[in-house]
Amino acid sequence: MRAAVLESYGEPLSIESVDDPDPAPHGVVVDVEACGICRSDWHAWQGHGEWADDRVPLGQILGHEPAGRVARVGERVAALEPGDRVAVPFNLGDGSCHQCRNGHGNVCEDGYALGFEADVPGAFAERVHVPHAEFNLARLPDGVSAIAAAALGCRYVTAFHALAHRADVAGGDWVAIYGCGGLGLAAVQIATALGGRVVAVDVREEPLELATDLGAEATVDASALEGDVPAEIEAITDGGTHVSVDALGRAETCRNSLDSLRTRGTHVQVGLTTDAERGEVSLPIDEITRWDVTVVGSRGMPPSRYDELLRLIDAGRLEPSVLVTREVALENVSDRLAAMTEYGTTGLEVVTRFDGR
Repeated sequence: MRAAVLESYGEPLSIESVDDPDPAPHGVVVDVEACGICRSDWHAWQGHGEWADDRVPLGQILGHEPAGRVARVGERVAALEPGDRVAVPFNLGDGSCHQCRNGHGNVCEDGYALGFEADVPGAFAERVHVPHAEFNLARLPDGVSAIAAAALGCRYVTAFHALAHRADVAGGDWVAIYGCGGLGLAAVQIATALGGRVVAVDVREEPLELATDLGAEATVDASALEGDVPAEIEAITDGGTHVSVDALGRAETCRNSLDSLRTRGTHVQVGLTTDAERGEVSLPIDEITRWDVTVVGSRGMPPSRYDELLRLIDAGRLEPSVLVTREVALENVSDRLAAMTEYGTTGLEVVTRFDGR
């Protein structure tokens, strides 16, 4: 099969012919119909993460936002069969550890990160293997396309888990979203659907316009602002937001997110840092303590809760596919990753052509 392989950090991925995967007894092989291109892929491509012993190894097939059809099943798999349409979480659990058994498979104690470690080659390929498939895979309703499911990827499900489960956004809550890339725009749409009143923050006009189309009540162009961003948000929201999300992962956006909160607000960190921060950001601990502020992280979503999100999409309450701005071939992935370096992408971009035709 054809696959995009990381041979050198920051250099074009190598499009190679590699062996088809075989299913483990508990696994399945999925024919990939669509796979999102995510900023987490960019981090891997850049070689980030060595400060947390989390650098993606060379030789890795990247890609962690796939959807497709089951092609082959392992001998112990009974609940899935060839032809089943499925979404594949990037945070794969083993289904048996304490976290998995208590509904937190996204942080499985012995889990895998699809496309980021040698044991689980990714989905910038014609086919991908999924271990512990009966626990991890989510069946797609008839009304949810493979492209919409790929748009869920890690960004949309991370935003949903962050807002619905970690921050518990309620009707009327003010929600600030820092960074309107794919993750931030997904958060705008989801927060609006949950009844939140969204203030979207970015330094680019086009993503802010898209955020407005997705339901943001107000936008802040940080590049054109003479004063500080938290003060602007405090004025818009009459006292600060109930929830604020850093979807970018820079020290400045993380701190601004915290400073945008009102008393007893919740900051959610979903953006990963770059080599400028190396995983460390200074926080105003005294303010967090004094104003009873909650700080939480959010990573992916438990596979056992995918049905909540898929039901909302099938019912038309959420539309991840409207965030898809470009469909590309496998050969184009390197160019799209390079565009992310200068924030030259808008919305979600998805690979839909894998065979070179």
